Amino acid sequence: MTITRDEAARVAQLSRLALTEEELQQYTEQLDQILRYAEKLNALDTSQVEPMISAATQGNVFRSDKIRSGLQREVIFNSAPEHDDEFFRVPPIIE
Repeated sequence: MTITRDEAARVAQLSRLALTEEELQQYTEQLDQILRYAEKLNALDTSQVEPMISAATQGNVFRSDKIRSGLQREVIFNSAPEHDDEFFRVPPIIE
């Protein structure tokens, strides 16, 4: 499968790319190379390859959940410029 200049221009337009004529030519060639490579991959016999979710052999490493106490309200409010011991005071954003 080859890609034409007009098809590449359409992809660029859909991608909201403003390309010069030189860039469009380069873009067309690169897309054509990508599609040719994909054709090579499609020609491979993968019937004996087991499907997998990820190429990584190691599973996810999760840290264990630990219950910790949160910050004390007084400490948080002491670092705030203005507060009323229950809420932060911020400048109004809607007039």
